[in-house]
Amino acid sequence: MSLIDLTAVSFAYGRGRPVLDGIDLRIEAGHNLGIVGESGSGKTTILRLLLGLVRPSSGDISFRGAPIDPGDRSFMRVFRRAVQAVFQDPYSSLDPRQKIVDIVAEPLRSLKIATDVDAAVAEALSAVDLPREAAGRYPHEFSGGQRQRIAIARAIVSQPELVLADEVVSALDLTTRIRIVELLNVLSANTTLVLVSHDIGFVALLCQDLVILEKGHIVEQGPARDILSAPKHPYTQRLLESTPRLPDFA
Repeated sequence: MSLIDLTAVSFAYGRGRPVLDGIDLRIEAGHNLGIVGESGSGKTTILRLLLGLVRPSSGDISFRGAPIDPGDRSFMRVFRRAVQAVFQDPYSSLDPRQKIVDIVAEPLRSLKIATDVDAAVAEALSAVDLPREAAGRYPHEFSGGQRQRIAIARAIVSQPELVLADEVVSALDLTTRIRIVELLNVLSANTTLVLVSHDIGFVALLCQDLVILEKGHIVEQGPARDILSAPKHPYTQRLLESTPRLPDFA
């Protein structure tokens, strides 16, 4: 089942040159997708489009076959419940003035989801391997990896169908990266993931499909196994050459 479709999507900031040009992309339920590219490739802009934060300059974006319309409050409430995000920096993405219970519960309150908030927060924290007691503490009391787990708990508390993750391990040390990868792998059993990253090795650990972006264009896409074993585009080949470790797909 298709969750989000982008058809001939282009985007430019103001009157500048297009950041994205002619993007065709399908996100299917149950198939984790990795969007890979270097800085300036347009991957963060794709993420903003997928979240409905900006409108395309041309082309169409749909959710379950219906156009994504940021101006339609009723539609966006359904969309926000189904699609959540985790951002890059675990130090700036959490409000330092709020307790963890309020941070994790934010989607429940903003989306007006009728549920036992404390129980839902405790369940989300447990899913990311944090104790119930963490709910009463503040972000500064946690390490970077723990903060990223809290951000993931916030993303999954509303039980979304799709989680979009933007460079979620780039600010973390190697050991913590491995733990976050393990966590995301477990969560992907129930939630489709879209991972946006410059690190093709990281996304290949978790994603069945890859999209390779270069300067606003998709230069290669398909099953991760095929792209990693026989990359066709020179840009993809360069990305692979610069990746120190990749999973064994043999």
